[in-house]
Amino acid sequence: MEKDECIAAFLKSVKEKQSKQSAKETRVRLGQIRESLMTHKDWIGLLQVVFNTFIRLRDTGKPCISCGADMKDRKGDASHFYSVGHYPSLRVDEDNCHLSCVPCNQHKGGNLHEYAIRLPIRIGQERFDALTEKRNVYFKLTIPEIQEKIADYKSKIKALKTL
Repeated sequence: MEKDECIAAFLKSVKEKQSKQSAKETRVRLGQIRESLMTHKDWIGLLQVVFNTFIRLRDTGKPCISCGADMKDRKGDASHFYSVGHYPSLRVDEDNCHLSCVPCNQHKGGNLHEYAIRLPIRIGQERFDALTEKRNVYFKLTIPEIQEKIADYKSKIKALKTL
């Protein structure tokens, strides 16, 4: 390789590194801008997606909470016993949300009669009673609390994926 070719190759590699670094910095800045524009509702939506992913992973291998069907090779939903619409404080309560088959959750409204039978068996009567008491408590998460929960559930998801 001649001296000019070596210099050209070196300059090209430096330019590529700068370009990659610049692209990474741009992505980080865009992410920060995007986060700064997110509303409370946007953050809640992101938390719900991360939480539902956690529930699906946590309950892998367990039967549908509502009908007891084997969930192997079936798509499942994160089904809330107490609905998010009526009980928003229980949105990310792990005792309130379990893997359910799509027919039960989407077509039978959660199949709540059967869910009510199986839920105390799965989590225990004491935790079921505590969940029933918690439904009367209302609170609204702040954006920093939501962000903290998102980070916590992402960490839990990562831990479950390494098992």
